[in-house]
Amino acid sequence: MRTLVVGGTSGIGRAVVEALQERPGEVVAASRTTGFDISDPVMVKAFFEQHGGFDHLVITAGSQAPGGNLSELDLTVAKAAFETKFWGTVAAVQAAVPHIRPGGTITLTTGFLARRTVPGTFVKTTMNAALEATVKILARELAPLRVNAVSPGLTKTEAYAGMTTEARAQMYQNAAGNLPAGRVAEAQDLAAGYLFAIDTPSVTGTVIDIEGGALVA
Repeated sequence: MRTLVVGGTSGIGRAVVEALQERPGEVVAASRTTGFDISDPVMVKAFFEQHGGFDHLVITAGSQAPGGNLSELDLTVAKAAFETKFWGTVAAVQAAVPHIRPGGTITLTTGFLARRTVPGTFVKTTMNAALEATVKILARELAPLRVNAVSPGLTKTEAYAGMTTEARAQMYQNAAGNLPAGRVAEAQDLAAGYLFAIDTPSVTGTVIDIEGGALVA
């Protein structure tokens, strides 16, 4: 088995790589730190042509997006976020499909804000909602390849490294107190969702929520 993980050098993507490395097979991690830019269609196409045949594609790249109300939003920055996460993901899938072997899978990454109304999250909400709609279409268009997505909630990763230790701990504590699960997810919790999507032959066109119950809180 050969798996390509785009966004696989940090956060959730790295946890997916580490989980896959405990299994037989090869895992290739790509990200900007390895010289791969998912927002560059030419680079994306060349990357998949270079790596040839493989079995599974996981995309976790492009989680950053500007916040704020629409009236105050810098649309140039918002469009750049879409170029990375939405159109970058679409370009990666388009370039990857000819190289995915029969029985393969594609697993994308969205986010619970796709279905949770939170003022000030216009960009993240619309990007993730667009990707969730994309999963449904691609599961039909690309069948019998299986296409799914994992939708994280707040997850403990280095994405919050810019906060002070105290502020980060307080954020996690406050969030855990409001979640039915009573805890904030670890990156390893999310990795289990990607493995489920890869391993379960009857799962396609599905969004796997791993958000501690935030959607029902």
